Amino acid sequence: RHMTGLDNAVVSDIGGTTTDVAVLDGGRPRLDPEGATVGGFRTMVEAVAMRTFGLGGDSEVTLEDGVLNPKILLGPRRLVPLALAGMAHGTAVTSELERQLRAPNPGRMDGRFAVRTGVPDRLAAGLTGAEAKLYELIGAVPLAVDRLLTSNAQNATLNRLVSRGLVHVAGFTPSDAAHVLGKQANWDPIAARLGAELFARKRDGRGQNIAASPEAISERVLVTLTRWSAEYILETAFAEDGLDGASTVAHALVQRAVDAHPGIARLSVALDRPVIGLGASAPLHYAGLPPLIGNDCVVPRDTDVANALGAVVGQVRVSAEARVSQPMEGLFRLASGETVRDFLDEATAIAAAEADVRAIVAERAMEAGTDSAEIDVATEFRVSTVEAQRMFIEAHVVAVASGRPRIAV
Repeated sequence: RHMTGLDNAVVSDIGGTTTDVAVLDGGRPRLDPEGATVGGFRTMVEAVAMRTFGLGGDSEVTLEDGVLNPKILLGPRRLVPLALAGMAHGTAVTSELERQLRAPNPGRMDGRFAVRTGVPDRLAAGLTGAEAKLYELIGAVPLAVDRLLTSNAQNATLNRLVSRGLVHVAGFTPSDAAHVLGKQANWDPIAARLGAELFARKRDGRGQNIAASPEAISERVLVTLTRWSAEYILETAFAEDGLDGASTVAHALVQRAVDAHPGIARLSVALDRPVIGLGASAPLHYAGLPPLIGNDCVVPRDTDVANALGAVVGQVRVSAEARVSQPMEGLFRLASGETVRDFLDEATAIAAAEADVRAIVAERAMEAGTDSAEIDVATEFRVSTVEAQRMFIEAHVVAVASGRPRIAV
């Protein structure tokens, strides 16, 4: 909001490993008492209503199995990009990629390396015999997986070492694709191109190469990342509208709408607000978003440091609530904080409730670190009509105080 001036938007933050999506309403992020959603699971701690997906610039690139025309699949696992591994380890990576390219046929493990993460050895306690043996073979310099593994069973062992945080796998990622196309240039483009060549040699269901060149496969990978980003943004929007986000996005009608599929029945889908793209790679991966989401995508100038900036401009936000009920006709009972008081008319009880919650949030805001909080009070009434007469049932009064943190001297 600070970077764009937008009060209503869908905010999508793409990093190396994940994409985080949340909704901004009236200048504030929507909150959820059950917490953020990570990998389909709720954290159950009140927080910003954010959904986290395993999609980023360093996502693992794989192919769909068992089909004639396999789709590109991304994530959810993160790999060390070959371009980054090549920059750090030079010919230890590029010479192995060149060796694999000289082979007459593509290998299932081409373009993959294993390297220790560098955690202390004590964290490797409790490994099984097979895990310990494999871990011993892996060092601080990336080792080609086709030299390391001798059976499919060892691949599962390697994955267990990765899940324990002991080993990284390096391989072809969207970051490598960006290096091949000259859209990213901070690591080693040679290793990235070799990895793209190896990936392009993979075979489809007819035994043909899946792409004609490193550039062609790299373009497909980046287009896929943008498309998946659009689907995750729409999934969040559908979920916020009370639908099952994942199944709604997967529906054939939504897919046809996102694709702008031509037909007698023309379909379209559009967000009611723009997207704010955050993250260092947002200018690249979100450039093609607007036609997919039916709205604009705003990428702020300093989007690569948005989270650091957010820590500076973020606000203190606290809330308090009170309830007014009518346990018997003509008696209005206010429950506010730890006190309960009775009043003989509705207006007085509501005024007292609003005064109480204002005082409570003002004190809480002061304790939370702001001296200049703005306080908003909202009252929700529950009433019924009996014989054309309004009958008060309950009122829910909520006060929210927000303000900049005080500056420590």
